[in-house]
Formats: sequence, structure tokens, C-alpha cells
Amino acid sequence: MGNKKYIAYYRVSTAKQGASGLGLEAQQYAVAAFLKGEKITSEYIEVESGKKNNRPQLIAAIEQARKLKTL
Repeated sequence: MGNKKYIAYYRVSTAKQGASGLGLEAQQYAVAAFLKGEKITSEYIEVESGKKNNRPQLIAAIEQARKLKTL
């Protein structure tokens, strides 16, 4: 995948999922498997319903991607 910079955004819907780590762990495993050893520049984690449009960590991840010119 070269010298690309990767930003990961993980979201779980409930505090219970976030506290258990099961939802987050599965997402982190999937991202790591996709990247095959490439480094993640930054990670953003959010516990928020998918129905809500206000997701501060998603916005932060997008802003970081724009700064790094990964978008």
C-alpha cells in the first residue's frame, strides 16, 4: 500500500458495546487485516448512534484527513 497515511474511525452505537470492546475490537481487527501491517496515523473512536448526524470524532477524523491530504 506504499507510503500512504491512514486514519481510522471506529464507531459503536452503545456505551455497552464500547465498554465491552467487542464491537471496537472487531473493527480494529478488520482495519488491521486490510492494512496488512501498514501504520495508522491516527485513530478516532466514537460511541454514538448511527441515527445521529452530530459525530464530533467523525468530523475530527475528516479534518485530520484533509490536513494530511488523504482525502
